[in-house]
Amino acid sequence: MKEIPVYLFVDALGWEIVKKYNFLKDELPFRHPVKMQFGYSSTAIPTILSGEHPNKHNHFSFFYYDPINSPFKIFRFLKYFFGAGLHPRCILNRGRVRRYVSKLFSKLKGYTGYFQLYQVPYDKLCYFDYCEKEDIFAKNGLPPLKNLRDILEDSGLRFLISDWRKPESYNMDEAEETLLNEQIDFVFIYTAQFDSFLHDHVSDYQTVAEKLNFYESRLKSLFAHLKKNEISVKFTIVSDHGMTPLKGTVDLMKFVEELGLDFAKDYAAVYDSTMARFWYLNSDAKQKIKNRLSDPDCSGSFLSEEEKISYGIDFTNNKFGEDIFLTKVGIQIAPCDLGRKPLNGMHGFSPEDKDSTACFLSTHAPSFIPLEVKDYFHLMKKDIDSLSLKSKTNTII
Repeated sequence: MKEIPVYLFVDALGWEIVKKYNFLKDELPFRHPVKMQFGYSSTAIPTILSGEHPNKHNHFSFFYYDPINSPFKIFRFLKYFFGAGLHPRCILNRGRVRRYVSKLFSKLKGYTGYFQLYQVPYDKLCYFDYCEKEDIFAKNGLPPLKNLRDILEDSGLRFLISDWRKPESYNMDEAEETLLNEQIDFVFIYTAQFDSFLHDHVSDYQTVAEKLNFYESRLKSLFAHLKKNEISVKFTIVSDHGMTPLKGTVDLMKFVEELGLDFAKDYAAVYDSTMARFWYLNSDAKQKIKNRLSDPDCSGSFLSEEEKISYGIDFTNNKFGEDIFLTKVGIQIAPCDLGRKPLNGMHGFSPEDKDSTACFLSTHAPSFIPLEVKDYFHLMKKDIDSLSLKSKTNTII
């Protein structure tokens, strides 16, 4: 009987959560903690889809300093419309309005990837470019590397990769219907709602338990339907990271602004939720920023060059920042360029943080134990290569 590899990606399903709630312990007995890729989902998902570190697939945090090639130069003119968008409480900075502006801008530019302006100030956008303009799940989505779709199309197998734009309920239903029709050789299901759920509820034991029970019921129903129809699958759940509860905040923007330096003249910076990335435009700015952020009240430290290399984020020409300041575990930068207020839970801390650890759960023993999230790609590729070889052998016979 043919055995269909099914990979379900559950964003933010961390190893600590899996252990604490005994998630699908009996159904998925082969279980391993997996080291997260330093960064956010914008870093981890390309890593999973390519099997390479960020310094190879060239995706990290969304925004990077590049005033010459910035697609956002039009936003510099907003200030001439009565200072529109310059004040944090302006209607143009409300989350819903920002999402609408992001959607409109993306459509005008023809972007197919995940795109959000978040809360990056309009008057600073013109100094930055954005790394995920193209759909990384699509064919040739991570050039020059081959992504998951590329190797599946090359294999000649029948496959399903969920549309990341669709709700996870749709993607689960689509996958089940496809499997029951037996017109498939390989399935990759994408779900992302657990991540946003945990950002709000990570410390609420009862609410998290109820959410996981919902997932368990949905998957047990799928397993039952497959068994009833005598459809054999190798079912695997993978995640990109966990979720760390909020312990405190630090206002790094304020600390840097108090130094009296001019943005885009002395330095440029992007403040993500857990890290601040700096580009220095003169040596004086570098010394002042590094000295100030070395104080204990900044609740973090700069990554060393050795750490950048070990995390695979040592980019040519320091594309995503000459210096990266990482906060201590549980400390969020607030306000930041992703949002003005902290969330109850966040990821993107040190990969050594236990709550950041991702997970691998499967019905079958893996061909090798994944140590970091990039290994998922190589496990999937082994399955694809094996199925492709069998298909070609059967055709010859």
